[in-house]
Amino acid sequence: MFPYKVDRPRVSPPVVTLGLIALNVLAWLVLEGGGFGDALPSAVCQLGLIPGEVLGLLKLGTRVPLGPGTACVIGAPHYLTVLTSMFMHGGWLHLIGNMWFLWLFGTDIEGSTGHARFLVFYLLCGIVAAATQVLVDPHSGVPMVGASGAISGVMGAYILLYPRSRVHTLLTLGFFVTTVTLPAYVMLGYWFLLQLLLGTVGLVAPAGGGVAVWAHVGGFLTGLGLIRVFLDPGLVALRVTSRDPWEGR
Repeated sequence: MFPYKVDRPRVSPPVVTLGLIALNVLAWLVLEGGGFGDALPSAVCQLGLIPGEVLGLLKLGTRVPLGPGTACVIGAPHYLTVLTSMFMHGGWLHLIGNMWFLWLFGTDIEGSTGHARFLVFYLLCGIVAAATQVLVDPHSGVPMVGASGAISGVMGAYILLYPRSRVHTLLTLGFFVTTVTLPAYVMLGYWFLLQLLLGTVGLVAPAGGGVAVWAHVGGFLTGLGLIRVFLDPGLVALRVTSRDPWEGR
């Protein structure tokens, strides 16, 4: 399932959401070279979060293969990678997918918290998401990159604040493609349960890399738990519609 539209009113310009998207795209183009040449693996190794490096559990100088002909060399702990890793991505599809989810769900959460509160909320969700993955796989030498942990927090906030919001979704079943409209709690609840399932399977049969699904789980639960602290009651009142679009269904 891939969401392409959300039915919620936007009552204020989502300047922070747009700013975060711009920063991620800028980091991809400037720091990661748009995915070309040596800039991408270099940025991933230097600015990505490597659990075993941050915790000092990997020997200095250890080479961790990233792909054919590329490897990260473990150095001294770089704690700022907890933040910088949120703006790094592993490819165009990774970047576009994350930014699309941030735009769909972040604009409404920003409109419910205000700009400054949303930025703090977003960064906190990303930090806790990264910490969750580090705790689950502390000896990993594979760099963690991507905004998905922080965006998972935004999605956790969304399912709590707007559970019945209509999410228009592209559904693919083999060669059959159609669209369905689902309440947010169904679409986002399905996504979260999928992350739990993948994370549990990964604990039983580690694959040695791949998607940091426990960062998704940690970010989602953090957003779910923290959003009430960051809400602006006045802004929330402006977003209340006269009729629930799913009323009576």
